[in-house]
Amino acid sequence: MSQTKDFNLKSTFDFYYKSPKQFTKKQWMIIALWCFGNLLIMFFYLNAGASVGIALLNFIYGCSLIWLYFTRILAFIVSPVIYAVLYILSLVRIVDKPGNDMVYEWGDALWFATLAATVIRSYFIEAYTIPTSSMEKSLLVGDFLFVSKFHYGTRLPVTPLSFPFSHNILPLTDSTPSFLTWMQMPYKRLPSLQHIKNNDVVVFNYPFEDGKPFDKKENYIKRCLAIAGDSIQVIEGQVYINGHLADNPENMQYKYYVKFDDTGYWNDKKFQAMLRSYDITEGEPLPHGNLDFGLYLTYKNKLKMEQQAGVIKVDSMFSDYGTYQEYIFPHNPFYKWSVDFFGPLYVPKAGDAVMLNPNIYSIYERAIRVYENNPDFKMQDDKFYLDGKEITSYTFKYNYYFMMGDNRHNSLDGRFWGFVPETNIVGKALFVWMSWDKNAPKFWQRVRWNRVFTGIH
Repeated sequence: MSQTKDFNLKSTFDFYYKSPKQFTKKQWMIIALWCFGNLLIMFFYLNAGASVGIALLNFIYGCSLIWLYFTRILAFIVSPVIYAVLYILSLVRIVDKPGNDMVYEWGDALWFATLAATVIRSYFIEAYTIPTSSMEKSLLVGDFLFVSKFHYGTRLPVTPLSFPFSHNILPLTDSTPSFLTWMQMPYKRLPSLQHIKNNDVVVFNYPFEDGKPFDKKENYIKRCLAIAGDSIQVIEGQVYINGHLADNPENMQYKYYVKFDDTGYWNDKKFQAMLRSYDITEGEPLPHGNLDFGLYLTYKNKLKMEQQAGVIKVDSMFSDYGTYQEYIFPHNPFYKWSVDFFGPLYVPKAGDAVMLNPNIYSIYERAIRVYENNPDFKMQDDKFYLDGKEITSYTFKYNYYFMMGDNRHNSLDGRFWGFVPETNIVGKALFVWMSWDKNAPKFWQRVRWNRVFTGIH
């Protein structure tokens, strides 16, 4: 077929469309394997409780993608956009003036990359960026990670109809959802390579943000300190699991009160240079004096800071035992818990039965009502009701986990909002492949070369 440099919608479709009669044996084999994989997923969904109709619809949707790709219809759909881009590029002589063959090659490459990347991202491995300092200094703001979806068992898509390469917000918008909720699939995981272990660094969907499907809630990353069946307690900032002292991350941080000499020893340049030499990126002046700071330090840096010239004293900033902080889970004055004195708290395991009372209700109410999908669970006159019937105990369907940040005094974690259900687990953090320090004084120092391709512990 002769090629023309003039774009025409009908001629473009005639050029693109490939009848299934023209498919090669290799293409039919790929289609068969793809559809077989989608058939297995359909049976997984049926096993998880999906209706036949919604499971079949998901199967058809999955198979249609590979079918539309090989018939070239997907490439045809984007051909006007590709043509426009190539035409603009041709005006500045970056490419030749586009014809059907060039537009098809670009469209085909775009859709193949989209399908391949979507499969890899959904089922195997996904890139993730550290946006906050809650894991300092184990993970730094600007670290780029790879997260394994399959170590803990790939979670099958719960909200499959979504815009490629976006989590929950459309690109170039502030709040427009990138997903459609009318096709919701039940929670189901593929077989796992391993279970979540104590101290694993885990990516999960933030358990609040009600109104969003749980797989489209914001991604958080923390350290899993307590797994299902554990009891966790924090005493003066130190974590205990099942009554035993937990291992501390090597670079764990606390907030310390640091008083500096204010007799003229420091100027701003000298002070900032000192902070950078300790790799201190967080802190704020305290209302005790001109050079009183609350700084986030590793224990090693705390000991060094005590010997630093120009430092008068370094004190811990732990809360007092018995202090009730209302923003701490479970937000009940009966439990006089704080950031530094917390628990003991039992983390539910699938199959566990808990006896209900008014104080226990405040701990497990959200897990039972929201995470286990029992919206009518309630307490009334110190009695408990589920499906309109009075109950005295509840048996959990899912495993739960307790997450904390390594930056113990600057982390929004389980001490504030409680448990993470297994449904919200995304994957295991594997390694840092890139790290970018946007605050480095010189541009060529912004790549943290010592962190490139480093493991996560």
